[in-house]
Amino acid sequence: MIGGERHLLSMADLDRDDIEQLMALTDSFVEVGERSIPKVPALRGKTIAWLFYEDSTRTRLSFETAAKRLSADTMNFSVSSSSVNKGESLRDTVETIAAMGVDGIVVRHSAAGAPHRVAEWVDASVINAGDGWHQHPTQSLLDLYTARQHFGDLDGKHVAIVGDIKHSRVARSNALAFATMGAEVTLVAPKTLLPAHLEGWPVKVTHDLDEVIDDLDICYLLRMQVERQTDAVVPSLREFHTEFGLDVRRADRLGGALIMHPGPMNRGVEIAGEVADRPNAVITEQVANGVSVRMAVLFLLLGSGLDIVDGKRVAA
Repeated sequence: MIGGERHLLSMADLDRDDIEQLMALTDSFVEVGERSIPKVPALRGKTIAWLFYEDSTRTRLSFETAAKRLSADTMNFSVSSSSVNKGESLRDTVETIAAMGVDGIVVRHSAAGAPHRVAEWVDASVINAGDGWHQHPTQSLLDLYTARQHFGDLDGKHVAIVGDIKHSRVARSNALAFATMGAEVTLVAPKTLLPAHLEGWPVKVTHDLDEVIDDLDICYLLRMQVERQTDAVVPSLREFHTEFGLDVRRADRLGGALIMHPGPMNRGVEIAGEVADRPNAVITEQVANGVSVRMAVLFLLLGSGLDIVDGKRVAA
């Protein structure tokens, strides 16, 4: 269990001790992934359903890989070929899937709060894989894990989250996640790409990337989410890159600070193509760590304390 709960809906569900527990368990699953046969029987007999109402590459494939490595059975739901196209509601879809006998449901939906509603309707454990502009907790956990691999701990580290904050669930999750682990978080964006209200956000704010670039340990870049934007939030993508993009000049000023991105990247917009391929850009490390982190989350929510690594019992 995570913090005594059977769902993971938001980073607000986790305190520092919960995160430390997840990070420690992730270490074990990283070791599993390095084996010649990277599979353990920890969730044998469990069934997990994927309920993705939005497109996804990294998150969905990462969760599917995690479940298979834990020996779970999976149930794939495709909106494009489902009764959703006949007008079926979210609740009816969820209750139909639950009636087939599932232990966990991983939900991605365009509406903020959708996974919370799903958790009210079913007995299965529910994991939020991204809901609207709201939260994306497993992305934040894999980001924390990646950063901790390089720094050991995050106390006192300075993290800038740069770009389209307003439309980003990753920004909301990560601001809370990094602050919970002791980091200083600064949001960097034009006023048009910041939320109307930042009450309760444990952050500082600046509209000038050059003002903080020399003082960063992590520069976390977000893509422009044009599919969620209803107004002209910047004059042009070229101007956005000039003012807020991580170009070669700014990347040189970062020194060895980590460059992170949740993907997919828009090269030439929030990040220059050459910069994305630098050694301190850990974007592919984030993707790789996502599998192990999601194995840890699935195990803690659905597992039964099986011996999984080197004969050590891991309590669920």
